[in-house]
Amino acid sequence: MHFLGKMMMSSAADVLLQKETRRKLEQFDKIRGKKVQTGEFWDIVVITAVDKQQEAAYQQQLCKKLQRSELPLGVQYHVFADPQGAKIGNGGSTLYALERLELLYGEQLDHLAVLLIHAGGYSQRLPSASALGKIFTALPMGNPIYQMLELKLATYIDFPRHMIPGVLVTCADDIELYSTGTNEIKFDKPGFTALAHPSSLTIGTTHGVFVLEPSASLDYQDLEYRSCRRFLHKPSVQLMHQAGAVTTRRDSEWSSLKGHGGEMTRVNSEIVYTDSLFYVDHSTAKKLLAFYKELGTLPCEIDAYGDFLQALGTEATGHYTKNTANVTTEDPQLVNVREKIFMLLKGTQLNVTVLNNSKFYHIGTTKEYLFHFTCDEKLKAELNLQSKTFSIISRKAASVCVIHSILDPGSSVAPGTVIEYCRLGPEVSVGENCIISSSCIVTKTNIPSSSFVYSLCLNIDGQQMYATISCGLEDDLKRNVKSLSEIDSLQYCGMRFLQCMDLWGLKVSELMFSGKSTRFGLWNARIFPLSFSLSESVMMSVGMLNTVHSRSPFKISDQRLLSIEEMLSSKDVEGMLLLRCKLFEDISVQL
Repeated sequence: MHFLGKMMMSSAADVLLQKETRRKLEQFDKIRGKKVQTGEFWDIVVITAVDKQQEAAYQQQLCKKLQRSELPLGVQYHVFADPQGAKIGNGGSTLYALERLELLYGEQLDHLAVLLIHAGGYSQRLPSASALGKIFTALPMGNPIYQMLELKLATYIDFPRHMIPGVLVTCADDIELYSTGTNEIKFDKPGFTALAHPSSLTIGTTHGVFVLEPSASLDYQDLEYRSCRRFLHKPSVQLMHQAGAVTTRRDSEWSSLKGHGGEMTRVNSEIVYTDSLFYVDHSTAKKLLAFYKELGTLPCEIDAYGDFLQALGTEATGHYTKNTANVTTEDPQLVNVREKIFMLLKGTQLNVTVLNNSKFYHIGTTKEYLFHFTCDEKLKAELNLQSKTFSIISRKAASVCVIHSILDPGSSVAPGTVIEYCRLGPEVSVGENCIISSSCIVTKTNIPSSSFVYSLCLNIDGQQMYATISCGLEDDLKRNVKSLSEIDSLQYCGMRFLQCMDLWGLKVSELMFSGKSTRFGLWNARIFPLSFSLSESVMMSVGMLNTVHSRSPFKISDQRLLSIEEMLSSKDVEGMLLLRCKLFEDISVQL
């Protein structure tokens, strides 16, 4: 969980931000299912995917949304999967998307406003978004229910009307809220234009930080256009100070004192300005596309923020090209590609739009997801998030979020938990801080606190079957080890993995892990039972959770077991959407 813009803001600024956000949401609701006019909205919306299978899943969901009139019409919606081969990162996805758009639209593209949303990846930190995508994450708001795609389109609704043709690049798992007073955010300058948010220095270490020219005014405006000297990618606090990125902000807050009508108090805060989304005009996009074509095949991952924006600014240098500290997988060709990008973009303008009254929320992890949907009173007020959204639930539960679900009156859900696309029977008890998604639980059961449960519909050898991912909320699904001898360093629900396997009656072997990789982790461990029934699938996987908590054996060795990796490769998207559709019908009858 984090915020960009954790500064002290007056209640008036908070109210203004909420008011502006509500206006955008209301404006978007008016055009859902209606044909928009040229210049009124985006001409093209592109969603990137990591592979062809994810592309097909996204296409199916887009088609369903358009059929149900959940999106504006008259817009060209596309999904582009990354080319086969080595991972290319969101920077590579940006370049590839530009190539695909040019093939489709040719010179017409020079006159169009494009929204490019990076939604590739398998969402290992929020597995409930793994099968159907982070951009299709359900939100506790809207009628019909908003997913992240609708929220993106709503919060950016003013942008196309104040934009010269170009491409706006954003990610699928963050929310930007802002108020600009009487001014409008304009994307009308050549080169790159990035939004910047006031942030603590701690937040700055995990984001991009702008080194801005000093402001000519001592008063902070909601919106300021500033020149940028340099862009830092995930810098240390020391580097932020050395580069001149840190500024002291005087925050004003009125407080009523006894015997006085009011007194102004001043608080000085050290802040930096951090990134979120950015815009590229078409002439600069063409330059990037020409580079991509000349390169032929992109041999490594590049980052749209770290590798594009660090090349910009009046004081940009090529030193960053050799810094691989923030790179997940270091490729020997990365430095060479970075150097070429730096030479290509050197001298290109970086315009920064500072949003002093803004918020940035990230919901890409289980912890962030739970906090923002159950406990975060700020975000609830700003987006009017509900504890119950299009659901049948008879009892009120504090700090619980229920989305598109049916809960029997006899069921119980503890605080801090999110239930989405589920059916819970009368004797089902869910503990605190859980995520329960796409599951049908009709048999008496107790789900332990801090559990993650997510069911998938699968196509196995042409037959519809089910499997359910279950694990602890703290489990690191991205972590893996290089040899079987290191397996015991993995943990499942806080217990050593070998202990868990012993309780489940499983033996360690390379066959227990899927894929051709020589790395072993919870992501590719074949530990989840396959079943012909959705409810039986859930019960088997919940039984695995309970046996770890109770330390009593629960044998699954006689079952056919799948890894999460295998479940995603066999997912039946149509089957999952049909289950949601049937749930929709049953809820509609009862509401």
